[in-house]
Amino acid sequence: MTAPGTEAPDFTLPRDGGGSVTLSALRPGKAVVYFYPRDDTSGCTAEAIDFTALLGDFEAAGTTVIGISKDSVAAHDRFAARHGLGVVLASDAEGTAAEDYGVWVEKNMYGRRFMGIERATFLIDGEGRIARVWRKVKVKGHAEEVLEAAREL
Repeated sequence: MTAPGTEAPDFTLPRDGGGSVTLSALRPGKAVVYFYPRDDTSGCTAEAIDFTALLGDFEAAGTTVIGISKDSVAAHDRFAARHGLGVVLASDAEGTAAEDYGVWVEKNMYGRRFMGIERATFLIDGEGRIARVWRKVKVKGHAEEVLEAAREL
């Protein structure tokens, strides 16, 4: 279970711009791991832009911001270039991290049921434990709320 106080599931995923990102390698720094459904959709774009706008503040709080979706690295590269994004965008093409964090869920949209990523954010402390969880995130004001929590950690 990915509840506050539990160890955050570790991952190594390919990232935009080449290379990979490993959660445990960021210690003793903090991390914000936010899962989002898909590149270039309205809510996901707004969320990525909001986190990017606050990136300097997150860095000042000793916190790395990582966005994760099932999109490919090539799609992430296009998404980042199109919107001037600065956050790390990791590709979870196999859905392993999404499953480990419990965000690969059944969704229902317009009467159609399907599996997809639930928009959720996890604040990870410098020891690799989950400090805070936001589920079913509403984008407006979310990045600011997460920044405040990172500053307090």
